[in-house]
Amino acid sequence: MTDSILQRIPVVGGLGYRERLERLPSSFIATLVAEPDNRCLPRAIAVLADREKVGYVAPEIARRYFGPIRTRPVEAAVRCAARRAARSDHETSGVEWLLDFTDLPVEPSE
Repeated sequence: MTDSILQRIPVVGGLGYRERLERLPSSFIATLVAEPDNRCLPRAIAVLADREKVGYVAPEIARRYFGPIRTRPVEAAVRCAARRAARSDHETSGVEWLLDFTDLPVEPSE
């Protein structure tokens, strides 16, 4: 993955969390939490802001990071920078938030 892709991981499912998303500043530190019992998204990774769920890591990316994030102890939760997407991102894909995995403290699995 190139650096530009690592800095632009989309948060999906955000429409269900619209009220929470509207309260967020334009950038924040997100906490990533694996949801092994999620029936709708296999290998789901929830994105939290201030302990509230605001969406999920895009499934095509989450499948590679699910295992490493799931095995982390709670006190070593995985965190990363999050920022509001550009208007062009929203217009072309509906994505409103992006994550930056550049300095993520876990490596993806194959």
